[in-house]
Formats: sequence, C-alpha cells, structure tokens
Amino acid sequence: MQVLVLGSAAGGGFPQWNCNCALCRRARAGDPKVKRRTQSSLAISSGDGKWFLLNASPDLRKQIDDNPELHPDATKTRHSPIAGAVLTNADVDHIAGLLNLRESQPLSVYATRRVHNVLDRNSVYGVLNPAYVARRQLDLDARTDLAGQDGVINGIAVEPFAVPGKIALYLEDHSKADMGSTAEDTIALKVTERAGGKSFFYIPACASMPADLSARLRGADLVFFDGTVWNDDEMIATQTGKKTGNRMGHMHLAGEDGSVAAFAKLGVRRKIFVHINNTNPVLAEDSAERATVEKAGWEVGHDGMKVTL
Repeated sequence: MQVLVLGSAAGGGFPQWNCNCALCRRARAGDPKVKRRTQSSLAISSGDGKWFLLNASPDLRKQIDDNPELHPDATKTRHSPIAGAVLTNADVDHIAGLLNLRESQPLSVYATRRVHNVLDRNSVYGVLNPAYVARRQLDLDARTDLAGQDGVINGIAVEPFAVPGKIALYLEDHSKADMGSTAEDTIALKVTERAGGKSFFYIPACASMPADLSARLRGADLVFFDGTVWNDDEMIATQTGKKTGNRMGHMHLAGEDGSVAAFAKLGVRRKIFVHINNTNPVLAEDSAERATVEKAGWEVGHDGMKVTL
C-alpha cells in the first residue's frame, strides 16, 4: 500500500495568506529550513494505479499538479487516477477540495451520515454530478471496502471510529451542549490493505488521548496524527488568534498532557505529525521543538512525503 502526503498543514496552509508571524515570514522568504505546506490531505493506493483521497483540501488543485501519481493518463483525453475521497469531518479544510472534482469524472465520496448531511444541505456541492459521483456512507466501527463509482473494490478497506473533537466551526450551535457536536463529527480511520494485511491510522484531528484510543493505537505500524499546535495557548501567545487548541478540537504536542508524551509508551513503530498550524514551531527544522519531537521518535510530515507499507 502506498501513502502520499498531499498536504501537511492545518487550515490556511503555510505560510497562511494573512499571517505575518515569524514562521510565516521565514517560509514566505524562501528559508530552506521552513518548508511551505498545503492544507491537510493524504492519498492512498493499493498499487493498481487508482488513488483515494483521505480528505479533500482547498489546495487539491495544486496538490494534483504537484504529484504526478495523480495526473491523467497521457494516452487519454479525459482521465483521472483519483477514484474517490474519504472524509474524516466537515471542516472547510477537508471538504472544500471536493469542488475541484466537479468535471463529470466518475468518483465515490465516503463519509459518515452526519457529514453527508452537511454536503446535502449546501447546494454548491450539487456541482458533483450524481450521475458520476456516488455518495457512500461510513458507519462507525465498521470496515468498508473502498470502491470507485463503478463499484469495483480496489483492495483497501477503511474502518472509521470516533475520536475526541468537535463539530466544524461554521456549524457550531452555542445554544447546545458541546456546541452540538456528535461522535460522527470527528472520526479517525484505520486503513488496511486487504492482500497483505498492512494497516495504518489517520487521525488529522483529535482533542485528547483517552484510554480506549491509546489501546487501539498500541503497537501500530504507522500513525499519522494531529500536529496542530505545540502549546494549547499557542495562537493566543503569538497574537494570531483567540482560541486554544483544545477549543478548536486539537490536542497540543508539548508537556505531560500532550501528544508526544501520550504516545511515549504505546510502542507505535512510526509516528508522523500532519495538520500542522502555521504557528507551530516544529515547522522550523532548526527549532528546539523540532529536535524534541524527533528525539521522541516523531517525524514532521511534509508535502510530497511518500510511505510504503
């Protein structure tokens, strides 16, 4: 199974278009120690030439251009190796890219009923012609074999499960407990190649590490995990925002209650941070924070990163 990191940044990308924090300035100036990144997404393939997106970021058009694996077949007038997309939530940075896939190309879109309802209520997603785009439901804790619009199974299965998080910002209802969030609002995926049995976890948003999640991840071969902020109050401290990481539904990396410490005893063989906010100092390859996570056995994901299981 092949895994391609299309985008490794959080919403807004890196550098963020309206941010002039120290890290964004370095990236914008072309500092080789601070790589530019597009918004969070992976692509997976069983090696049959077909790819499934794990989330569809607003930067998908550029991501397709930047990765030859996603280019049309040179012998055909119209073609795409992208067979479908799997959505982990309804955040703008994970669904807006679907609008790039509107040119009557056969596709399948997998999501929970909750996320499909969000798409159904927004008429702009009607540009995904139902004659070409099959919308398929994911049920929590049930394994689903991925297939293109034609229904042909491609050899990869996903198992969605709920993780701590919250409803998308634009859907928050402040009159309700937890702003109206439900279990289906934030899911993670266990992705398994049927033939060889290899699997990995994709968790681009997660607010905490409860015991059941620790148990599920223990001994995993590979985990892509939420790397949004280094400190919970990071955006407040850098004067780039007013919300904590937890308020946005993201677990911070640092400290005894951070994700680096939470993974320390889980025995995960390979750990990669993705969905990294433009304020997170791990983005700088020469930072003390970067050295800390690398010493703890972590990798900081970057656009174009390739992993084979």
